This record gives sequence, structure tokens and C-alpha cells, in this order.
Amino acid sequence: MPFGEILRELRGNMTQEEMAKRLNITKSSLAMYERNERIPRDEVKVRIAKYFGKTVQEIFFNCNEH
Repeated sequence: MPFGEILRELRGNMTQEEMAKRLNITKSSLAMYERNERIPRDEVKVRIAKYFGKTVQEIFFNCNEH
């Protein structure tokens, strides 16, 4: 499963705007991550992983194992 799809799943019913605000990123950046058009910087990957209680590897590097 591509990491963008994992991010959409993790976001659940939260809006992109709400999630972006919680992660301190722009809504447009989040949208690009979810569409697999852009890969977050490492510091943003860590922030996303911490927020969801996951590891960076679970979200961004095991994409083909889901």
C-alpha cells in the first residue's frame, strides 16, 4: 500500500485541514503526500509517525507489505 494511502487511512474522518494544522504543515503539502506526489522531509515523517503512535518505517518504508 503506498504511503499516501496509509496517511489517508490514518487520517480517518479528520479533514486534511485539521490534520495539517495538528502536524504543523500546509494542507497542500498533506494533499500532495496523500496523492504520493511528494515525500515529506524526515522531520515531518517523524512528526506524522509520533502523532499516530507509529514508526516512520511502518508508514513510509513498509508500503509494499500492507
